[in-house]
Amino acid sequence: MRLLLVEDDNHVAAALSAVLARHGFAVTHARSGEEALQALVPEGNGFGVVLLDLGLPDQDGYEVCGKIRKRTNTPVIMVTARSDIRSRIHGLNLGADDYVVKPYDTGELLARIHAVSRRSVHEDAAEAGENALLLGSLRIELSTRQVLVGGSVVQLTRKEFDLLALLAQRPGVVFRREQIISEVWRTSWEGTGRTLEVHVASLRAKLGMPALIETVRGVGYRLVAPTQ
Repeated sequence: MRLLLVEDDNHVAAALSAVLARHGFAVTHARSGEEALQALVPEGNGFGVVLLDLGLPDQDGYEVCGKIRKRTNTPVIMVTARSDIRSRIHGLNLGADDYVVKPYDTGELLARIHAVSRRSVHEDAAEAGENALLLGSLRIELSTRQVLVGGSVVQLTRKEFDLLALLAQRPGVVFRREQIISEVWRTSWEGTGRTLEVHVASLRAKLGMPALIETVRGVGYRLVAPTQ
């Protein structure tokens, strides 16, 4: 997924870009509000999320958010040191999809990025009347919860389907183990980690695609889109 990082501090931007890149994001850095607005032309310019720091040198961050929302429906996450409720409400009323207060935990930020981008995928699919994810020979029918490989139905358990559908929403993007466990099993219990490994192994075997789900050591998993 392409991500637009709007941050005037080059040191902060470099450190955050490195973290995001390790999790599968292609980061474009804009140092000012004007650079951010230009990067989003034409409409959205293919970005999946905009991470917008409010402390910009040329324009008020809230003003930039409002301009972005007039140009594109790309999800916007505001990042700021302002923690008061009025600031949060103001940002959300201008069209921001989420609001993160500094200092933040990197894991939480990644989870929020995934959450807003996932909502965007669902909304776009609904508007287009789409109910399936197509990845080479792999077809995931979201409405009927059916999976096909090369036109043949593959029988999956409920959790196997939920896991595959989650990863398939953002091919190439790394999902942290904690996030997968939280979203698929609705728990934060660490003991579920072994269950996750078993389900990943089962999916690889049932789909006949051992390279489909890649293990990112120490982080989690990502889906590698098949070429055929």
